[in-house]
Amino acid sequence: MTAVRMGGGLGFYGDSHDPALELITAGDVQYVGFDHLAELTLAILAKDRARDPRLGFARDLIPLLRDLWPAARAHGVRLISNAGGLNPWAAARAAAEVARTVGIEAVIGVVVGDDVMGQLPAVCWTDGGDEPDRVPVFANAYLGAAPIQQALAGGADLVITGRVADSALFLGAAAHAWGWDLADAHPSAAAIQRLAAAAVAGHLLECSGQVTGGNHSGDWRHIEGLDHIGYPIAELDADGRLTITKVTGSGGRVSVDTVREQLLYEVHNPARYLTPDVTVDLTEVELQREGADRVAVRGVRGHARPGRYKVLAGYRQGFLGQGVVGFSWPDALEKAQAAAAIIERQAAARGLSPHPPRAEYLGVSAFHGPLAPAADPAGTNEVYLRMALPTDSRAQAEAFSRLFPPLALSGPPTASGFFGVDRVRELFAAKSGTIARHAVDEAVAVVVRPAARFLDGG
Repeated sequence: MTAVRMGGGLGFYGDSHDPALELITAGDVQYVGFDHLAELTLAILAKDRARDPRLGFARDLIPLLRDLWPAARAHGVRLISNAGGLNPWAAARAAAEVARTVGIEAVIGVVVGDDVMGQLPAVCWTDGGDEPDRVPVFANAYLGAAPIQQALAGGADLVITGRVADSALFLGAAAHAWGWDLADAHPSAAAIQRLAAAAVAGHLLECSGQVTGGNHSGDWRHIEGLDHIGYPIAELDADGRLTITKVTGSGGRVSVDTVREQLLYEVHNPARYLTPDVTVDLTEVELQREGADRVAVRGVRGHARPGRYKVLAGYRQGFLGQGVVGFSWPDALEKAQAAAAIIERQAAARGLSPHPPRAEYLGVSAFHGPLAPAADPAGTNEVYLRMALPTDSRAQAEAFSRLFPPLALSGPPTASGFFGVDRVRELFAAKSGTIARHAVDEAVAVVVRPAARFLDGG
C-alpha cells in the first residue's frame, strides 16, 4: 500500500450520506469517516436523552448504516462515526440492530469516557469565569485518535465514538493503517510532522462536500454537478504526504481554491491549530494542483500535542416562545408591523420577559407575485411575521405563543396561516474550557465485540 485512502462521508447531523455510497463502491477507500457532531448537535442530543434515556445519539446513524453498511462490508471498507454523541452504548445497540436487520456479520467498537460531567470543578473555562450558576446538561471532552486506532486494531468494522475531535476520526484510521504510536507522549519530530499531516487530512475531510466545491465562496457559479456532488478522499502515505481528490466523474470540484477555503475553516490561529493529537502549524502550507480534481497539500508543520483536552459544557438557559402569522394584500407589511406592536405591548403588560420580543418579516411579496394587484413601493402583497421571546420559564414562553391566535379576529385584517404557535423550545447555553488529559484518559475505554453481543447484553 503506497497510501491509505480515507473518505469524508458526512459533515453534520442530517447531511446526505448518498455520496458516501459512491466513496465505498467506486472510491477505492479503506476507511470512511462520518462527522455527525457539532456544538449545537450536543444540545439537540441532550434534549433527546431527556425525553428518553435510550436516546442521546445521532439517529441518522440508523438509515446511514442501513444504506451503506452492506456495501462497506462487501468492499472491505471500515466505517468510523462519532454518532455516539452523548450515548455511545445506545448507538452501538442501534447499529447492532441494523446489522441484524440487513443480515450482515460485523464487529463494532465503542469508545466511551468523554463525559466529564463529574469533573466540572477541574475545568478551566476559556473566558476565565467560574462555572455558570445553572444546571449542567452535558459536559464532554474532545478525545483524540488513540481510542479509534485501538478499536480498529481490535478488528472493528464500525467504530462508534462520543465526542472526539473531528480530525481524530481520520487520524485514528491513518495511525492504524501505518502503525503509528499514538501513546508516545514524546514523539520524534518526524512523527509529529506525520501526525500534523494526518490531522490536516481529517480537517479537510470533516465537512463532506465543503472541500469539493459545496458552500464555496469563490467561483461557485461554474462548479458543475452539485446535484450529485462527490465527497472528498484523502490519500496519505506513511511519511505524511497528503493529496485531496474525489471519485472520478462525480460532481463538484477539487481545486486549490476549494481546498484552501476548507483548510482555514474554523481555524482560529493558523500557526497553532490545536487538536488533541498534535498542534498544527498551517502557515507554510503549499497547495499544488496535481491534475484534474487532485490537490497536493505540502508544508504542514507540527508541534507537540496540548497537555489539556477541550471541554464543551451545556447549560439550561430558559425557553423560547414564538409565533408566526401571515398577512395578505393590501398593505401586508404595514399590517404585520401593527400586529408586532400589539404583541409587544401585550407581552410587556403581562410581564413575560424583561426584554422585548424580536420581530422578523419573512417572504415579503414572495407568494402571490403577479396574481396580486400592483404593490406599493414597499412591495407588500404578503408577508409572514415571526416573533420570538426568550424567557426564564416554560409557562411564560407558552403564554407568549398564545398571544398569536387572537390576532385572527382582534388584530389587523387578513391574519392567517398560523405556524409555530405554542412551539416552545428549551434553550441551552454553551461554555468551553480545558481539562488535564490525565483526568480524562483514565476513564476512556474501548470495547470491541461482535454486533450480536450488543443485542444479547453480552
